[in-house]
Formats: sequence, C-alpha cells, structure tokens
Amino acid sequence: MARSLSKVQKHISKKKGGKINSLHENSRDARRLRAAGAREDKLHRIMDATLKSNQIYVDRIAWFRSALEGSVGAVSDEEMHVLTQGFIDREDEQLEEAKSQRRPGRPPSKIEDQIKQRKEAEEREFRGGFWVPEFRSAEGRSKLERWTGDWSGLNTLDFVRVVKAGSIKASSFPPKGLS
Repeated sequence: MARSLSKVQKHISKKKGGKINSLHENSRDARRLRAAGAREDKLHRIMDATLKSNQIYVDRIAWFRSALEGSVGAVSDEEMHVLTQGFIDREDEQLEEAKSQRRPGRPPSKIEDQIKQRKEAEEREFRGGFWVPEFRSAEGRSKLERWTGDWSGLNTLDFVRVVKAGSIKASSFPPKGLS
C-alpha cells in the first residue's frame, strides 16, 4: 500500500521514539523512507509536467478572452478566423525585434527559435483544426467571460476546432487529437 512520505516518517518516528535519524542505512525503515521519498518526487515531477502542458491552453483561452473584452454580441465565423490568425501572429513583433538585434551571419537566438517553433506548431494545428472556446453564441461568450482563469474551470466552456480552410467543427474538453 502506497503511503505519503509524511505518514511513513510519522510512523517510523513513533516506532523509534522520535529518533528518525538513528536508522541503519539498509534497514527496512530506511528503505521505506527512501521509497516514499522517491514516490513523492515522482508525483511532483508528473504534476509539474502536467501543469506546464495545460498552461499552454489556459494562456490561449485567456488571450481570446482578453481579445473579446471591448466588443459586444456574437462573433461571426470570419471574425473567429481573424481572431485565431491574430493569436498565431501575436509574437511577430518580438520575432522581428529579435531578428533585428542579431548581427548578420549569427545563428538565431534561443528566443527566436522558441517563437518560430511555437508559431510553426500553431500553424500546423490551424491547418488541422485550432482548438478555441466557442464564443459565436451569446451563451458561449458569457461562459467565457465568467471563466475564472484556471484549468479546472475550462470544463464549463464549449470548444470548437477552427480550420484554416474555413470550417468550424465542434470539439471537446480536454483537447486531444482532432476531437
């Protein structure tokens, strides 16, 4: 039965009379402590990786929410395509600035490479179907405006896939493949 590190430490300290540091290197209790510590580390690494991968989508939804702040009413399909292309092109100024700061003949900087890779990935996704919140209806737009800004709140929103060729298909949460 897997236990958390704090429970294992508590159990061993009760057993040893509060002296957890007086364990033999290869004793059962020391092995239990190491295993519990390794489990905690593994869980933290997995959780951090999950949060980092989800943050991309949270930032995307937040950008669309801020892009709609000044307007009122439903958004047409054409405006949805324009907003999606605007999201993909959001870092063009930074890319141009990084290119202009680079001396001729020098390789691109890390920032320049990261922006290019992110833009290429988003362009590929746009060709197949770019995952965005549904804000063409008044109900979808109000849901987006009420969104609190975190990953767990995204399950209340409706999503669509905006294809560069012109179609818009319904999608699901969380994003996976071309759902």
